[in-house]
Amino acid sequence: MADLPIENVQDYPRPPALEPVAERLVVRLGGAVVADTRHGYRVLETHHAPTYYIPRADVRAALHPAPGRSLCEWKGQARYFDVAAGGATAPRAAWTYERPTPRFRPIAGHLAFYAGAMEACFVGDAPVRPQPGDFYGGWVTDNLRGRAKGAPGTEGW
Repeated sequence: MADLPIENVQDYPRPPALEPVAERLVVRLGGAVVADTRHGYRVLETHHAPTYYIPRADVRAALHPAPGRSLCEWKGQARYFDVAAGGATAPRAAWTYERPTPRFRPIAGHLAFYAGAMEACFVGDAPVRPQPGDFYGGWVTDNLRGRAKGAPGTEGW
């Protein structure tokens, strides 16, 4: 598989863009495949690592509703799930927008996973690191340049 192109998180747009992902997306937990798709989407927003969304049909893990919701000014209201696979459970490790705003309708019901809560995530062959901090769910790959929001002192950008 080809290397991911170089991208700078400061060049991503605001309001965010939504685009289909050409690469295979794989998520693992407890030695099991949680999700595997070639039909994902990603959201690109200034100062954020891309957030990847996987169709529910391509998710193999058990999902258990988790408490709490959040509101994104661009996508709408998110609900959260505990993710169970391979004998492991990751609390509040995935989220979805069941009824996103019209601009983000293609990701309705798709799931995003916090990379830091999973055993491993991949974009194509590229391993993923979590976006800094404990709120944003972007996936950091070696092709990204610039400073991603999320570390202490960057939340207010």
